[in-house]
Amino acid sequence: MELKTVYFEDTGASNTDTVLKLARKRAEELGIKTVLVASTGGDTAVKAIEALQGLKVIAVSHSFGFSKPNTQSFSEVNRQKFESKGGTVLTTTHVFAGVSRALRTHFNTHTIGDIVANTLRIFGEGMKVVCEISMMAADAGLVRTDEDVISIAGTGKGCDTAVVLTPVNSQSFFALKVKEIICKPHF
Repeated sequence: MELKTVYFEDTGASNTDTVLKLARKRAEELGIKTVLVASTGGDTAVKAIEALQGLKVIAVSHSFGFSKPNTQSFSEVNRQKFESKGGTVLTTTHVFAGVSRALRTHFNTHTIGDIVANTLRIFGEGMKVVCEISMMAADAGLVRTDEDVISIAGTGKGCDTAVVLTPVNSQSFFALKVKEIICKPHF
């Protein structure tokens, strides 16, 4: 089998439109119906729901209090725009963080979650996030673990990475397999 992977010269938001076009094309080719997209403030989610009309789009955002206690980074304006077009927003704790982050900051040490996250980052920040958000969505019951999805994430703002994978629940992490890399930054 021979597949095309697109590599970007730069990371981040400048690649967003291309990532969404590539993801849509691959979803159509494979008959994939669901796309996950990491979105902190909601700007990427809004772009995704517009570019991926006809597909089920799930935006995975940071948990409440991620940046500052009792706050949500995903803006209410973007949430309303996204949900009004049929999108679903999942706001939950990162699989590789949560208690691991508490231990790291309190005891100034690294835990298994940090090690796994940093290992995935050798393929790029987006690659770590596409894996993480797929498990978050599976744990929330928003995606099936027996159907492929496209998972999209990035480095900082926007998106620069898209893959085809079959989600797993977080307790089955080692069964997670990235089937195809549609695009990612070239480092």
